[in-house]
Amino acid sequence: MIPASIHIKNNELPDVPGVYLMKDEDGTVIYVGKATSLKRRVRQHFERPHNRLIEEMTRRVVSIDYIEKPTALEALILEANLIKHYWPKYNVKDKDNRSFLYLVITKDEFPRPLLIRGSELDDQSAKMYQAVFGPFTSPRSVRAALDILRKVFPWSTCIPGQKRPCFYVHVKLCPGVCIGTADRKVYRKTIRDLIKFFDGKREDLLRGYRRDMQRAARERRFEEATVLRNKIFFLEHIQDVAMLKREDDEVDKIRIGETEVNVYGRIEGYDISHISGTSSVASMVVFENGAPVKAEYRKFKIKTVVGSNDVASIQETLTRRLRHTEWRTPDLILIDGGLPQVHAAEQALHELDFGIPLIGIAKGPERKRNDLVCSQQNLALCAACEQHLELLARVRDEAHRFAITYHRTLRGKNMLKDVRRT
Repeated sequence: MIPASIHIKNNELPDVPGVYLMKDEDGTVIYVGKATSLKRRVRQHFERPHNRLIEEMTRRVVSIDYIEKPTALEALILEANLIKHYWPKYNVKDKDNRSFLYLVITKDEFPRPLLIRGSELDDQSAKMYQAVFGPFTSPRSVRAALDILRKVFPWSTCIPGQKRPCFYVHVKLCPGVCIGTADRKVYRKTIRDLIKFFDGKREDLLRGYRRDMQRAARERRFEEATVLRNKIFFLEHIQDVAMLKREDDEVDKIRIGETEVNVYGRIEGYDISHISGTSSVASMVVFENGAPVKAEYRKFKIKTVVGSNDVASIQETLTRRLRHTEWRTPDLILIDGGLPQVHAAEQALHELDFGIPLIGIAKGPERKRNDLVCSQQNLALCAACEQHLELLARVRDEAHRFAITYHRTLRGKNMLKDVRRT
């Protein structure tokens, strides 16, 4: 419970998205936070402080202010703006600006939104960008926000002059800057609108879109009017609660001693598929926020293993994957298999000096249940992950499905080659 001695704005915290400001006896803002439910999130700080810093902060709070927002996404943006304004003690204590994430908009001919660390940003380098937003305290949340917004503000992170369209062109999240099909004027208007949104001007955008839609309809430019109508609907019905709810519920991180594992961050699941050691392949699937991210799936054709050897195949796969340092590092690696496969994967991690938490999942003795598998020194990880067994089983099942699909495709191609030879 929140102590009765603490003064709360309007004497009550609403059960809506927003940003809250903790103040000390001098009225100084000492902490700023965001929430999908202000009532629940603020109460959690006092009932279950998740670290010593927050526990220390709650003892100094004298009053709590808050600002309601229509969506969690707008709460995320407002939180960043308020942290930048107040630079509160307990948001930045034991950190410095180098640790935070910023969204910058480049000054390219086709400007690109990029996420950079504070270590890459100072007063001089900030002048290289046309806009800078942040600091954002949660990399996962700001990335989720950008994934949402790209559906209404399709932008490009590509370098122009490519021979083939990027993946995002096919899913209509990039207007074709990579292959030279993007309209420069339209693209720059899209980026200006994205900047307006991060400036907190959603209502201004909506008024402008409604006016432009009506004008386009009067002038019988129905395709343009439809695009604007869809943008209006999207901004009025942003489905973003999942973006912050894992933080609110305090379930995104499992603490094991001094280590934290984010099960609702990036999980990579791996499986091997073959028939009698032929056409051996491996799959890598990615889950974030408890859902698949199919654009980041990868498949591997096993190259160094002869015959049926899942253990060696897992080690090869993890070794090849970990050499792709341009891919984001997972918060958790899940292997479809038992202890031998887990040991092989751990060996790959050890050889390349990665300290990523790793767990296996296997069918029980009668193949009627799922058993989590950890090496002897990581048994605490298995115990902590039991509460998330349903999610981990879904990751395993998806890795299995993706591996089988690729194996069948590869086997079909090989059979076709054999037929042609005869």
